[in-house]
Amino acid sequence: MNSLKGPFDGLLVIDLTHVLNGPFGTQLLCDAGARVIKVERPEHGDDTRIYGPFIHDQSLYYSFVNRGKESIVLDLKDKQDQTVFCNMLKKADVLAENYRPGVLEKLGFSWEKLQEINPRLIYASSSGFGHTGPLKDLPAYDTIIQAMSGIMMETGFPDGPPVRVGTSISDLCAGVYLFAGIASALYGREKTGRGAHVDIAMFDATLSFLEHGLMAYIATGQSPGRSGNRHPYMAPFDVFNTQDNPIAVCCGNDTLFISLCESLQLTPLITDPRFISNEMRVRNQAGLKLILESRLKTQPSSYWLERIHKAGVPVAPLLTVAQAVEHPQTRARNMMIEAGGIRMPGNPVKISGYPDPHIRAGAAGLNEHGEKIRAEFGG
Repeated sequence: MNSLKGPFDGLLVIDLTHVLNGPFGTQLLCDAGARVIKVERPEHGDDTRIYGPFIHDQSLYYSFVNRGKESIVLDLKDKQDQTVFCNMLKKADVLAENYRPGVLEKLGFSWEKLQEINPRLIYASSSGFGHTGPLKDLPAYDTIIQAMSGIMMETGFPDGPPVRVGTSISDLCAGVYLFAGIASALYGREKTGRGAHVDIAMFDATLSFLEHGLMAYIATGQSPGRSGNRHPYMAPFDVFNTQDNPIAVCCGNDTLFISLCESLQLTPLITDPRFISNEMRVRNQAGLKLILESRLKTQPSSYWLERIHKAGVPVAPLLTVAQAVEHPQTRARNMMIEAGGIRMPGNPVKISGYPDPHIRAGAAGLNEHGEKIRAEFGG
């Protein structure tokens, strides 16, 4: 067994990020073994420290993406604190921030200045629209990016309004790309010996997640309509009502469709010209859904889940958050852990040879490590 905490053990990350998208990316580094020092502003620190919900007077919003990090309060407009910050940068491997472009430069820490301080530093930025382009100076939150990326317009049912995706998808996918960009730049540094500027935009990240909507536009020149729960290019691939609860059924090829028809005792559909191929099933998906649901409504969901599963067709119940969290699969994958006495999501990146502890350090109090860090870096 590898004795290291994780593949990034020994890596020093200075974390200026706040709210969600940046902290989520640096949390992944922390979970992978990096030492992450979170630099917070005076008075109340990261905005999310005062966001609910709370457990034991701790913000879950803050705790979920800042566990295991150290905290120091620095005023980057103060000369003495700037000295501490510079000393930290000299020893750091990564500096991560998610200010609007130009903010760090106004504080005297442009990319050129950072290269002078530490030529091996990976400077990672995550912002709403990135450091280039006509919108680079605009502020943004997740919903702003969802609105502008097209993802909100393609989410929902055809007869309903645009709908925000039910999680902060723009924040989170940008955080994943921030992590990936930092890891890529660190690998590149092994070859060049020099640092790099990683520029992540929430807008770019969400645009890259559009998938089917973008395909539809490229293929037709038209923005796609909303399609609810069904897949736009495969059928049957949707949520279907049973006698009691809805279930999800996904047939991605003809073989699965045949198996589904056999499990539902609807074998005439296999040779029905309307459903003979995936192309025809997509074209006639509304009629196909009526036929399938008519059959599915004759029995409860538990009956059909067992029967369709035995046929080898992908099928699933629609679980609540509580049911998903308490599911045996979640426990088996160690995806709910305890950090600082609070239950929270575990690390989804599983790497052989490294530990994946169920008990982890919690989120630090504001400036909890300030005195120790100042002593370490000559403040």
